[in-house]
This record gives sequence, C-alpha cells and structure tokens, in this order.
Amino acid sequence: AIAAAMAGMESEGATSHEEGPSDADTLRILVASDLHLGYAESDPVRRDDSFIAFEEVFVLANQMKADMVLLAGDIFHDNKPSRRAMQRALEVMRDHCLGDREVQIEVVSDPNTNFHNKYKTVNYEDPNYNVQLPVFAIHGNHDDPAGDGGLAPLDLLSSANLVNYFGRARDIENIVLSPILLKKGATRLALYGLGHVRDERLSRCFERKTVKVAKPQDSGSWFNILAVHQNRHVRGVMGAQGI
Repeated sequence: AIAAAMAGMESEGATSHEEGPSDADTLRILVASDLHLGYAESDPVRRDDSFIAFEEVFVLANQMKADMVLLAGDIFHDNKPSRRAMQRALEVMRDHCLGDREVQIEVVSDPNTNFHNKYKTVNYEDPNYNVQLPVFAIHGNHDDPAGDGGLAPLDLLSSANLVNYFGRARDIENIVLSPILLKKGATRLALYGLGHVRDERLSRCFERKTVKVAKPQDSGSWFNILAVHQNRHVRGVMGAQGI
C-alpha cells in the first residue's frame, strides 16, 4: 500500500492567504512508506503489484512538481532482495529521478553528519549526474542493515546515486538525531530520520534518556519533520513495553 501525501510548506509571512502560496517558497514533498518491493514476486497474479505502486509514486511526484520524495522505510520486503526486485527499483528510479527539471532545494547542513555512503554528499550536487527529483529515504524493519557487511538495500541505491540514505543510528545505545537542513526560498525545513531499531532496544534508550535531538540555530524559524519506522502496537514478547 502507498501512504503518500503532498505536503506544501510555506515560510511564515512569505505571502498572504489572499495572494496564495508563493511557488518560490513552497516546499512540496511526496511521502511514501511500506512499498515492500518484491512482495509476492513468485505469485503469477501479484508479482508486479509492488513495482507498479513504486513507479506510481515517482510518476505522481513529477506530475505534481514535487521538490523531493521522502521514503519512510520498508522500500523492500527483504533486506536481501532478489536481483529482479533490485533491478526493477533501479530502473524505476533511473526513469523518473534523472532528468532536466531543476532542483529547487538546497542542503545547508553538514553532509558528513547526514549521509552514510562513501561520498557524503546529496546526490543532486554530483556534477556527473543530472538528478531532477531528489529522494531521501530511511530503512525499515524489513530492509534494515543486517548480514554480511551490515548493509541495507538502500546502501546499493545510495551507491548508485539514486537515493539519499539517512537516519541510520551510528550508535544504537546512544542515538543522536541530526537533521538535514533544507532551504527553498524563504522556507526552512529540518528533516530528521530514524531508521528502524529493535523496539525493545529503542524503548530502553528512551527510558535511559540516551536519545538526543540536535537543533539548528534559530530553531524556532524551521519547520520540523521526523521520518521514523517503528511498531506502535503491542507486538511480540517485548512489545508490551511500547515505544
């Protein structure tokens, strides 16, 4: 299922309600989650459903001239997706995220603290790529970093320069949330992310007060968004503690 919405953010006082929002100051975000690429891919009837939904996200984002897409976890159904699932994901993103439309947003925070890959930069600033639709993504519980090398499927999409992977806790006993600071015109957004951490472990971090949130200077003038992927209801033996 797609949990998608367009969020229009306009800086306070930029325009009056009578005039309508200024496009130069309106940050448009398409949010999607739990796409579960590769789900039921051996089923002759449903095998393509997740990929059709995934492509629809990017078709709509470009049609509605979104400034960015935010993927909030479980993009893949497995943390070791099949070659077919990974190839389909790469094809969809190459078809819709690369192009000539100008990116209107600017990252003004330190990319070394925001991103996890070797290159430590937002993908659309790479002069070797023509990115028209930036994608920011966190991992979920299905596609978390695990196994050989501690890699998530998002690491591969990030290395291909199609996704800006963020929100992976470097120390799961002492979690620090450092925002990606984005600007469009007079609008400022602090984008926080926390990819999935085992529920009982994160619950203990909150109990011990070892979850810290960094704030930008003049934090009152920033919009704040937190992308998080956790279970809210009682789930499993330890789930009764809640998050």
